[in-house]
Amino acid sequence: MFADLFRGLFDTDMTSVITLSDFLLCVCSALIIGLILAAFYMYRTRYTKSFVATLALLPAVVCVVIMMVNGNVGTGVAVAGAFSLVRFRSAPGSAKEIGAIFLAMGTGLIVGMGYLGYAFLCAVILGFVSALYNHLDFGTQKKLALYKTLHITIPEDLDYTEVFEPLLREYTSSCELTMVKTTNMGSLFRLTYNLTLNSTDKEKELIDKLRCRNGNLEISISAQETLIGEL
Repeated sequence: MFADLFRGLFDTDMTSVITLSDFLLCVCSALIIGLILAAFYMYRTRYTKSFVATLALLPAVVCVVIMMVNGNVGTGVAVAGAFSLVRFRSAPGSAKEIGAIFLAMGTGLIVGMGYLGYAFLCAVILGFVSALYNHLDFGTQKKLALYKTLHITIPEDLDYTEVFEPLLREYTSSCELTMVKTTNMGSLFRLTYNLTLNSTDKEKELIDKLRCRNGNLEISISAQETLIGEL
C-alpha cells in the first residue's frame, strides 16, 4: 500500500518506475552538489542571499524534473514548453550569474540521468575553475582606469572648436568629442569627451588647466561611459 503512493496513476507494466531509495539518493546528491556550486560561487564574489539559495536548490529541481520525465518524449516536450514560458522579472543578471545557473542546471540534469559520479566530478572541476578564474582576475582590463569620460561646462560665447583639443592631446593618447548639449536655458554648453589618459597621475593637473579655459565652471571626469552592456 505504501509503495503504491509513489506510483503514477497512469503507469503501465511497460513503464519503469524509479524506486524511492533511488529518488532520495539522487535528490540528496543534487542538494549536496548545489551547496558545492554555491560555495564556489560565493568565493570573492558579491552576491545576494536569494540568488545563492536558489543556486543551491536549482540542481535538485532540475534533477526531479528529469527523473519524472524518465524517457517519456511527450512529457519532455511539455516540460521544455513550460520552461520556455518562465520569465525572470528581476534585474538582468551578469555573465557570471548566467554561467552559474547553467552549470547548476547541467549538474542537475546529469544527476537526474543517474550519473552521480560524473555530476560530482563536473561540479567540483568546473566550480573550482570558476573560482580560480575569479581569484586570478581573469579577463580584467589592466588599462581600464585610463579610459575616462570628461564633461566640461562652458559659457555660450566661448568657441569650443579648438579651445580644448591641444590641451587634451597633451594629456591623452586619444580624445573624441561625442556630445554637445545646451544647459541652463541655453546660457551654457556642456561638452562630453571620451578620453584615454596617458597617466592617471596627471588627472588633477589636466582638470586644473581645463578650469583656466572654461571660466572655472563645472568639470567632471568619470569612468568611461560605454554602450556595450555587460554579459
